[in-house]
Amino acid sequence: MKKVIIFYASYGGGHFSAAKSILEYLNSNFPSVQAEIIDCIKYINRPLEKMTTIAYAQMAKKVPKLWGKVYSGSEKGLLSRISKDTNKLMAKKLNRLLQEKNPDIIISTHPFSSQMVSYLKRKGQLNCTLATIMTDFAMHKQWLIGHEYTNYFFVSDEDMKQDIVNYGVAKDKIYVTGIPMSNKFTGNFNKQKIYEDFNLNPEEKVILFFGGGEFGLGKDRTIQILKTLIENLPNYQIVAVSGKNASMNDAFEQIVLNLNAQNRVKVLGFTDKVPELMNISCAVVTKPGGLTTTESLASHLPMLIINPIPGQEEENAKFLEKNGVGVWLKNNDNIENVIYSFFSSDENLKEMSNNAEKLSKKDSTKDICEIILNK
Repeated sequence: MKKVIIFYASYGGGHFSAAKSILEYLNSNFPSVQAEIIDCIKYINRPLEKMTTIAYAQMAKKVPKLWGKVYSGSEKGLLSRISKDTNKLMAKKLNRLLQEKNPDIIISTHPFSSQMVSYLKRKGQLNCTLATIMTDFAMHKQWLIGHEYTNYFFVSDEDMKQDIVNYGVAKDKIYVTGIPMSNKFTGNFNKQKIYEDFNLNPEEKVILFFGGGEFGLGKDRTIQILKTLIENLPNYQIVAVSGKNASMNDAFEQIVLNLNAQNRVKVLGFTDKVPELMNISCAVVTKPGGLTTTESLASHLPMLIINPIPGQEEENAKFLEKNGVGVWLKNNDNIENVIYSFFSSDENLKEMSNNAEKLSKKDSTKDICEIILNK
């Protein structure tokens, strides 16, 4: 029986979601594999994990420009060296776990665990297969530290693969599979039941609006965007998802009440029905996290991009615009003008949907697992 450890870290939800998707697929399809999922930073030091995840969340929420500088600075110079040296130190503690577990394969969805495992392999303290799954749409050098000791890289698209090859990674290690996501997006949906469950009219188009976000970024502007959508698109229904952000949920409810739009705007808190809602939507308004972007592409949805965190999410926004999948509504843009242009014609939305379909990789999780286990 092969032993597999899947490492992630809790800096944003996408790393965990990718790891969880891999675990579920392995458990369902590879009975001869014993797989488990571990937060690498939490294992090494729980107080450190708690402190750094809170610091990340607060920085991304309250001073996003500073986070953007940290993200950029971690590719080179002092911040890069500090990160690299810190991961070497943490690798020594992680090695205790790995010697105990003795895995045949390690799958990493975060650069920190990739660095630690590659360091241990370089030192001859570990002999296993290492696969790194990159969970955004642009290359960052932190993922590639120790790439000589990584057996597989799984990336989102061909341009990203070429960037990594140009960096010096062997081409035959890199696979364009897309980012892992829930198998719920590959299922068949009963559209009529979805409309009924959410009390929506199947004869009218639906816009899916993600306004809560992990950190509730840009609350005032998010509220203004929703208000503008309601006022300027009377022939559309809107499902506004506030997630776990209670204050955003209250603000959404108040807007709907003020505009007397209860008959065509549904406000939801946290929901596990995202695959179903994406299936009946004609477009999504969202921040461009790696996971949401992957799911939107799989659902062939045009994207109106709002509130990207400086750094990886801004890179994702650029990727989506470049490939004709979405439009980035920037802070200095006129909201009404951009919304009018985005929804100006069915042909415009259809073209973006077709482009999304070309980029989508619904079988990403399956392909990654099959490549790793059957090589």
